Amino acid sequence: MTIWMRCFTGLQEVQKEQSDKLQDMKQFLAFIKKEFVHVIRDRRTLLILFGMPIMQILIFGFALSNEIKNSKIIIVDKADDVASRELISKIDASKYFEVSNERISESEIEPAFQKGKLKIVMVIPAQFNLDLHHSGVSQIQLIADASDPNTANLLVNYVSAIVKDYQSEISVPGIIPYRILPETRMLYNPQLKSAHNFVPGVMALVLMLVCVMMTAITIVREKETGTMEVLLVSPLRPWLVMVAKAVPYLVLSWVNVTTILILSVTVLNLPFNGSLLLLFAESTLFIITCLTLGIFISIMTNSQQVAMLISLMGMLLPTLLFSGFMFPLENMPEVLQWISNIIPARWYYVIVKDIMIKGLGFASLYKETLALVVITLFFFIISIKTFKQRLA
Repeated sequence: MTIWMRCFTGLQEVQKEQSDKLQDMKQFLAFIKKEFVHVIRDRRTLLILFGMPIMQILIFGFALSNEIKNSKIIIVDKADDVASRELISKIDASKYFEVSNERISESEIEPAFQKGKLKIVMVIPAQFNLDLHHSGVSQIQLIADASDPNTANLLVNYVSAIVKDYQSEISVPGIIPYRILPETRMLYNPQLKSAHNFVPGVMALVLMLVCVMMTAITIVREKETGTMEVLLVSPLRPWLVMVAKAVPYLVLSWVNVTTILILSVTVLNLPFNGSLLLLFAESTLFIITCLTLGIFISIMTNSQQVAMLISLMGMLLPTLLFSGFMFPLENMPEVLQWISNIIPARWYYVIVKDIMIKGLGFASLYKETLALVVITLFFFIISIKTFKQRLA
């Protein structure tokens, strides 16, 4: 009889535990539903969530332009003669380029572009000097990464100008001038459409601002109105309350990503060469990173104005300056390049461009993905610890 009583008691305890878990789940879903209702009823919030990305994707598409000061160039010198060495020396002396000592073969050029190791390559054919002095005409090949069309176009123009100067220097007056004809090949974007560059940048910018700012404001608003204390004394654990506040913005950010992709493909005729599933998975990781940043800001602030100011100034400028979206990172001092490593938008910008434009898979993006995971875990752990300290 005692054994049966123990079994019966144990069964009751298991049922009670399962009932408690079910009740917690219902409360968690109720909090998520509350947040959805609150967002949908707030017209200003809906305008920020859906109006801003649509306006930015359209305005930036026709107004954005880039410029570059210098870049790394790799030269495949098949000739290795006097003329080729002189031309290489002239390019190296230019303030626009730094000739890399790295040696690659023609078959290694495209894999190097896919890895993001370079932006332009010059191929000098065999017998370059012989062709130039005997027939008066020789060719070189310029291969550029046109996923950033403005940079690629400028780099090709810079090289062409240097080649033209060298051509003028070696020409003898009164004799038919030598001609070096550059053959240009633009990888990934032969038509040099600007959408290939700004769409990934706008995606990073929109998700960063929307997720960080809206999450920070919605939690701080609960503090100001005094309802946060009510939520924290509910049976739901405090960290689950925070997660429940963030879930609606995760879902709505998926809508933003979908909207931007549809506009990019249909309105701007941007090709999509990679995996849609991989892009959404990486976008989800980036959204979670931004939501974690928003939660961190909300914990550290006590007013909506301060949270909005930090979100805008602390996220907008770093995203524009250090993501590589508007300004090439290689032009910046090394200190600023190191700072850019902690900006989530930098890694997401590269991920989106590599998936959409270059059609690369996860094997080529694991470093950028790992960087986002590390940033997310860092701010999540700091947020949890700070939140517990404030509750204590």
